Amino acid sequence: MKIFCVGRNYADHAKELGNEVPEEPVIFMKPKTALLQSHTPFYYPEFSNELHYEAELVLRVCKNGRYITEQQAQRYYDAVTIGIDFTARDIQAALKKKGLPWEKAKAWDNSAVVGNWVPLTEKLLKNPIHFSLKNNQTTVQVGDTSHMIFSFNQIVSHISNYFSLNIGDLIYTGTPAGVGECVVGDILEGFFENEKMFELEIK
Repeated sequence: MKIFCVGRNYADHAKELGNEVPEEPVIFMKPKTALLQSHTPFYYPEFSNELHYEAELVLRVCKNGRYITEQQAQRYYDAVTIGIDFTARDIQAALKKKGLPWEKAKAWDNSAVVGNWVPLTEKLLKNPIHFSLKNNQTTVQVGDTSHMIFSFNQIVSHISNYFSLNIGDLIYTGTPAGVGECVVGDILEGFFENEKMFELEIK
């Protein structure tokens, strides 16, 4: 299993971090050990003093493929959920300042959270999908697929030009504005439309 992530896929988020709006999807990866298994506690990483949540929609790949066209891309994913791409922002800033790769800030063990899966239907895909994240019962992020710079199909097609997609791979499709810091004791809740898909305590 591979975990693909898309950076800067919402213009407002790119701007809030002082980044340029990209002309093509920004892709990075997490190893399979980054996936937090269900019923496993999430612990604040010892190496960071500035842990940020980044809520985003996650696609589940259901078919093997390479060099997939945008027109065919929808056949290669069958479910969606909301997840969190946790980021050690202080580590990332230090690495970026030196021009170094920032996997240590993004791809550490248990840094990727996923909620319950929702089967994707033609009806669901015809309308914008809404999702949100609450921190201690306060809404901190709100997302809408109509605000994505690159659509699901564009993302899948682009990734497949460089990497084979395999059944069970996950694709994090980017986070909207509102990313922020979380601390030990915070309760994070992810919502797909109005349905809660996960609840996570920072330990």
